[in-house]
Amino acid sequence: MGQGDFVVEYPPLHDLAASANPVMRWAHDLVTNLAPEPHRRTFMKPFHQERDQSAEFCSTCHKVHLDVPVNGYRWIRGFNEYDNWQASGVSGQGARSFYYPDTPKTCSDCHMPLEASDDPSADDGFVRSHRFPGANTALPYVNGDPEQLEAVQRFLRAGQVSVDVFGIARVAARPARVAGRARAAEPTLSSTFAVGEESAQFGGRAAAAGPPAEVTAPLDLTPVIVRRGESVRVEVVVRTRNVGHFFPGGTVDAYDVWVELEAVDDQGRVLLHSGAAADEGSGPVDPGAHFYRSLQLDGHGNPINKRNAWMTRSVAYVRLIPPGAADTIHYRLQIPDDAGEKITLRAKVNYRKFAWWYTQWAFAGERAISADADVNVTEAYDDGEWTFTADTTDVSGEIKAIPDIPTTVMAESTASLTVVDADTPVPEARRALDVSTRDRWNDYGIGLLLQGDLRGAETAFRTV
Repeated sequence: MGQGDFVVEYPPLHDLAASANPVMRWAHDLVTNLAPEPHRRTFMKPFHQERDQSAEFCSTCHKVHLDVPVNGYRWIRGFNEYDNWQASGVSGQGARSFYYPDTPKTCSDCHMPLEASDDPSADDGFVRSHRFPGANTALPYVNGDPEQLEAVQRFLRAGQVSVDVFGIARVAARPARVAGRARAAEPTLSSTFAVGEESAQFGGRAAAAGPPAEVTAPLDLTPVIVRRGESVRVEVVVRTRNVGHFFPGGTVDAYDVWVELEAVDDQGRVLLHSGAAADEGSGPVDPGAHFYRSLQLDGHGNPINKRNAWMTRSVAYVRLIPPGAADTIHYRLQIPDDAGEKITLRAKVNYRKFAWWYTQWAFAGERAISADADVNVTEAYDDGEWTFTADTTDVSGEIKAIPDIPTTVMAESTASLTVVDADTPVPEARRALDVSTRDRWNDYGIGLLLQGDLRGAETAFRTV
């Protein structure tokens, strides 16, 4: 499954539709409009229309593997949007998710939504959209298609994910972790993609040692005081809401998807800025940002950053969010001795397809001149250096230069902290508890659970 594992052949009716004779094409179109059933039977197969087959049809390209004939190494799972959809509550076939939609959904429910149309094929005035809105802003941008770009960005902003500047915790440092024991009876999949509910290894493999942190939250409902000179941990939660597979999906080694957090006091001073993008947002992203991606390495430890997946030999990390789940992020904020009286925290989930480095390389990449260039590259690694100075005259697309691919803000959130003097007593951690905060505490606990922080997750779940 995957790799486009299907056979395509042209049915006889195609010869009429694609005939060089305009009269034949006109006759074909006329007959199709007058009596569409033969056309429908010829071209529309059950896997196009039946709900119990349409996702499997999509999986032929959206569940990928690389094998020895491709990489000269071994079988490796590539990206896989089918298995986690099927095992999650979104498909209606899974029972291990944290949240479930009101009704099960297939790929076409989200990516081929109904839209009003006066086309003869419309059913009650609606047809399935063939824009396939997903996350590709690069193609419509470089090809000068603002309508498609707007449709994709509208889709990305339509509540697919949420971000919550949830709380603060007063903990001295990152808690120690106890490594889980490997059990021979439970082999793990060789994969460059995340593995979720479909696997027995779903969740964190290591447990945090020590007592759970005392958390004051939610910040927008609970007044929070921090002291000048102290260090606190800011807790940010990202949750998938209308996503039916891992977020993000697809070739996640090639995108920039990250969380940006900025802390600014009322004097305008930036105290923390994680995830800043250079050049006023159009350049490379802070390498220390919290990314959602698969960071793969070749045989010499170089990042796989040119879609050269056949060179993948190991995975540094994969961080994706399952459908109906959450990710809890911890930031360390040092309060200066001369900080103002208020600190504003702003968090955003940013999406840029493609990654800055990949876009530079794809449009203007050329190898740097090297005396030993012939030994820098093999089928297993690429040690060569690249410059982004190639001629872009003949590149594909309307833009004949390296484009500044737009970054879409999918979700954002703000909260504030009140700053007091260092000798002011710190109030006890408070928790706003009511129906409106229930899901937020639950999301926070889900994120901790998936990190292996079992004690922290238990405390959060008991707060629900």
